[in-house]
Amino acid sequence: MGSDGADAFADKVENDKKASIHFDPARGLVALRAWAQEWLERQVVGESTRRNYEGFIRNHLGPRLGRKTLAGLARRDFEEFAKDLHAPGEGLAVSTVNDRMVMVAALMEAAVVDKRITENPARGIRISRRDAVAVDEDAVPTPAEVDLIAAHITPHFRLAVYLQSGTGQRPSEALAFSTECRRSGFVRIRWQVSAKAHPEDCQTPFVPLKHRLEKECRDIPTALFVEQEIDTHLRRWKLVPVVFTGQKGKRIRLETFFAPRQPGAGVMPSIASYGYQFKKACLLAGLVDLDGKAKYTPRSLRHFFASNALANGVPIHEVSRWLGHRSVKTTVDIYAHLLPSAWERCREVLQRSMRPVTPNVMSLPSEEASSRVGDRAV
Repeated sequence: MGSDGADAFADKVENDKKASIHFDPARGLVALRAWAQEWLERQVVGESTRRNYEGFIRNHLGPRLGRKTLAGLARRDFEEFAKDLHAPGEGLAVSTVNDRMVMVAALMEAAVVDKRITENPARGIRISRRDAVAVDEDAVPTPAEVDLIAAHITPHFRLAVYLQSGTGQRPSEALAFSTECRRSGFVRIRWQVSAKAHPEDCQTPFVPLKHRLEKECRDIPTALFVEQEIDTHLRRWKLVPVVFTGQKGKRIRLETFFAPRQPGAGVMPSIASYGYQFKKACLLAGLVDLDGKAKYTPRSLRHFFASNALANGVPIHEVSRWLGHRSVKTTVDIYAHLLPSAWERCREVLQRSMRPVTPNVMSLPSEEASSRVGDRAV
């Protein structure tokens, strides 16, 4: 237990004594990792939710804070933990981080109820969407780097790289690509791969898009190179039919591009498996940071699509709709700072408004131009 945590805990105990509250300090000496497991065993939740919680405790909460005792945890521990979860190394989305922090607050609240601690240091911990989502300019690959990733990734996922970079799809949406998506000059996105699509016993490999109902979709224009990559994929790989039951009980059949072809491989590739192959491709292509880690993630391809469209004058409300953002404000918060060309346009517009210059004056040397302007004024 750190000195600050110990002092804070001692103050709490002393205050409790003065308030005649019966509290045994020894009950707060259990490690967070052990308490989290005990708490989870008592929860009545769905199987997929339980797996998500178990994975979060095993991969994030345990390694970072698991050795600390309940009594030794301070609010700043959870604030730093939540902030680090969204750092590039972890890559969790803001919504995911905040959702998991609700779980952490619940397990700490249970410790309060069990009289192991007097206050919940994780209550209300969130990270700000506005502060967290603005993309770093270095997180956007160049066109040449996109081609390098596509050239080095396992061939089966090459098309996914171009679907993301060419249409801005999320990884889960690109992996759900099927023949029903392809239209003349655009793609229609209606499904994404579910988080549990890869187990062999999965009955619902596809779910509706983020923030959308099952019947909703979005259309995105396709450049010629995307069409060519789709054709190349079809010449090399056969489509795989996947039948599943939709949310309304209707049986649905999709001819999918990325479903595994070998027996026992599961229904659909997981986002994790695609992410692993993506990272491997970056390493093979030499796209690494100063620590030798992969410089980009699949999310970087979405940034590539959006930043290139916006930098070349595509209206931001259109880009926002193609990305599937809930509101255009989200798009502005993420990408507005990557548009230095807007600065120059602003300078030109204001200059023309405040100090308009006629073409014949602009072509004259400065002294002669001043003389001509003076003559006209007289």
